[in-house]
Amino acid sequence: MPTRLSQETCEACRADAPRVDDGNERQMLLDRLHDWQIVDQNGIDQLQRRFTFKNFAEAMNFANQVGELAETANHHPAILVEWGAVTVTWWTHKIHGLHRNDFIMAARTEQLPVIIKD
Repeated sequence: MPTRLSQETCEACRADAPRVDDGNERQMLLDRLHDWQIVDQNGIDQLQRRFTFKNFAEAMNFANQVGELAETANHHPAILVEWGAVTVTWWTHKIHGLHRNDFIMAARTEQLPVIIKD
């Protein structure tokens, strides 16, 4: 049985680290996540998901949890906090695209306690 993506270890990323480009590996990793999509921002592929909440305070609390998760792994996303929503975007700055670490961090983000808006 494959290891859960969230339990895999993030590796230190170098400028010459391999990207997860189009192909089977990318789709396999994306299929292991829930509700994430790959978006293109200025020619850079990024992994993005929007989480919804009942109010701003819950959204902010979740964003802070994502921040703590990022600090622990030393891998940092873009986080947009709005009333009732948080958009989390993972990509690897050094390689200007997606690395396996981004998928691992997305899986870990999914495991944070989320109070979904009804």
